[in-house]
Amino acid sequence: MRLLLIRHGQTPSNLGHFLDTALPGPGLTDLGVRQASALPRALAGEDIASLYASTLTRTQLTAAPLAAERGIDVRVRDGIRELSAGDLEMRADEDAVRQYLTTAFGWSAGDIARRMPGGENGTEALARFDAVVAEAAGAGERSTVALVSHGAAIRVWTAARARNVTVGFAAEHRLENTGVVVVEGSPASGWTALSWAGTVVPGVTASGAADAGPAGRTLRGPKQEPPAGPPSD
Repeated sequence: MRLLLIRHGQTPSNLGHFLDTALPGPGLTDLGVRQASALPRALAGEDIASLYASTLTRTQLTAAPLAAERGIDVRVRDGIRELSAGDLEMRADEDAVRQYLTTAFGWSAGDIARRMPGGENGTEALARFDAVVAEAAGAGERSTVALVSHGAAIRVWTAARARNVTVGFAAEHRLENTGVVVVEGSPASGWTALSWAGTVVPGVTASGAADAGPAGRTLRGPKQEPPAGPPSD
C-alpha cells in the first residue's frame, strides 16, 4: 500500500518555534489555511481511499479541504498526534528543542525505552502511530491512504520504519508545513520511502547531523550527541 504522510498547515506556534504538542492545540494561520486549501490540487494525482487526521485541531483543519473535495470522511485518531513534549511543552529555547530532538531521534535509532521528560517513551510513541498505520493497511495492499499528522511524528516514524531512511537523513531534511512523505509497503513486509517533500529518497541514505529544530528552526552551536532517532514538527 501507499501512505501519504502529510504535515499540517502552519500554526501560530510554528511562527514562534514553540514545542506545542498538547490537545487540542492551535488552529491555522492565514497561510496555513491557504496551504490546506492547496492540498487537493497538490494531491490530484493520488487515488486516496481513506483519510486520517490526528486529534489535534490543526491536522483536522488541514484535512478538511481534501476530505470535502474527495467526498470522504476524516478518520480522527489519537495515535498519529504529535510526539508529546511533556515537561518541555510550550518552550522555544534551544536547550528544550535540543532535548526534545535528541530524545525523539533516539527512538528512531532504537533507544525506545528513553522517555521524554514528563512524557512518553519511544515504545509508546511508535506503537500508537503503528496502530493507526495497521488500521489504514486494512483498506487493502493496493490502496493509497493519507495521514495528516505532525512533523516530528512523521520524521521519527519514517526513520524508525522505512528501510531506506536513516536518522541522519530525517534529521537533515526538515518537513515544511503540508510537506508530504510518501512510503510504500505494509506492516508485515516493511516500508520504503519513495519521496520526501517532493525529493526522491535514495535507496540508502547517508548519515548526517541532527540540527534541524522540530518547529522549523535550525539549531546553532555544537552538534547533538550521535542522533538516535528522527523528529521534527
